[in-house]
Amino acid sequence: MRLIFLGPPGAGKGTQAAVIAASFGVPHISTGEILRTHVGEETDLGQKAKDYMAQGELVPDQLILDMVKHRLEESDAQNGWILDGFPRNISQADFIADLVLKGDSEAKNSEGELKVINLDVPDEILVQRLLARGRQDDNEGIIRHRLQVYREQTAPLIDYYGQRNQLDSINGNRSMDEITQELKQVVSA
Repeated sequence: MRLIFLGPPGAGKGTQAAVIAASFGVPHISTGEILRTHVGEETDLGQKAKDYMAQGELVPDQLILDMVKHRLEESDAQNGWILDGFPRNISQADFIADLVLKGDSEAKNSEGELKVINLDVPDEILVQRLLARGRQDDNEGIIRHRLQVYREQTAPLIDYYGQRNQLDSINGNRSMDEITQELKQVVSA
């Protein structure tokens, strides 16, 4: 099982990825968590990332790619994984495709090894959800900006994976249980 969860901030990717990962016995890999681990353990990659984060800048692609590659090579990820928050753009998607193909000789004939699930939620619902979390850095202006950045940078991935017949879009504006049930059906198909 190799799954990628796409969706805007507040769509419930992390929550659903954790539930599905536990149900199917594969690691839920969040790039945010990978970053925090590297920074916390003060690895070389973590030190480099910390400098960017301290300045409020996005960590460069190559640094994230190195961290993700390192994580996917760990023993618990050999039978599958769920990526949450990655890839964020087409070049990262190409990187994952190359990594999956290199690691699996059977996959060379079929890109079906990788499934991508897009949690689709209307912006107004996302704004309400994110405001309800009550984080200090979440005001409506910042949230709308984050959604705009997501749409500009990550939304092209929906077309990218759709053209490769790897994409399933799921209505994320329902109860958590309804979404989980549909996800389990899609993943098992």
